[in-house]
Amino acid sequence: MSSAAGPDPSEAPEERRFLRALELQPQLPDMGRAELSSNATTSLVQRRKQAWGRQSWLEQIWNTLAVCQSTAEAAALERELLEDYRFGRQQLVELCGHASAVAVTKAFPLPALSRKQRTVLVVCGPEQNGAVGLVCARHLRVFEYEPTIFYPMRSLDLLHRDLTTQCEKMDIPFLSYLPTEVQLINEAYGLVVDAVLGPGVEPGEVGAPCTRALATLKLLSIPLVSLDIPSGWDAETGSDAEDGLRPDVLVSLAAPKRCAGRFSGRHHFVAGRFVPDDVRRKFALRLPGYTGTDCVAAL
Repeated sequence: MSSAAGPDPSEAPEERRFLRALELQPQLPDMGRAELSSNATTSLVQRRKQAWGRQSWLEQIWNTLAVCQSTAEAAALERELLEDYRFGRQQLVELCGHASAVAVTKAFPLPALSRKQRTVLVVCGPEQNGAVGLVCARHLRVFEYEPTIFYPMRSLDLLHRDLTTQCEKMDIPFLSYLPTEVQLINEAYGLVVDAVLGPGVEPGEVGAPCTRALATLKLLSIPLVSLDIPSGWDAETGSDAEDGLRPDVLVSLAAPKRCAGRFSGRHHFVAGRFVPDDVRRKFALRLPGYTGTDCVAAL
């Protein structure tokens, strides 16, 4: 939208206000003011309209900008739940894992899937995101999907061990290794859940097996679902978004992290219904409305 040509007549005043808000967002580092001026802004409008459709365009931009949290804010929110509201760590992991499984069912409804497409590979790391992935796998089995777990760096943490036992008791298979031949994974599974790394966890911190698994996940052609953030992305800036994982579905836990502004996949869900209203207000979370008894909402 160049100053010489004047405003695009196809844009309503509300759209121009939202573009101005987008321009001022610090969490989108590759979309600075210079890039959002003139033809770059018009190009951004066109891309957003093509991706989301005219009807939901304003809602999608507003939701993406208004609810994103920094890593520090996300950690403070979790402390509030654990210390002030007396949530247990296992309780939070269970709520997030169940909601993640529900998000998978919404993005890939069971009745629409062939038998092969119901097979789900859940790749878990040794930190909290991995625990969420274990719970997600268990609930997917309850929902009649066919999960398999790859958990190369098993944590000695009691919670991880308990969740692993639950999955084993439910006859969910665990892979001893992840094939390096990508086509074998593409042919064996309908989709993959990325629960390897969470916010603030670097690939180098979790060991070579997880790093190799992420390198394999980058090459897959089947759908990829990332829990909270795509593993390997910087939670603040989304750096490595271009060369890292490119998930089709993102499930933000509690609230989207700032890197979610760079997510360009098909479905973005937020799993934050369990966050009490007072906590939402304290942290100025503008979370979407949840329908009926749903524990996730689409952004």
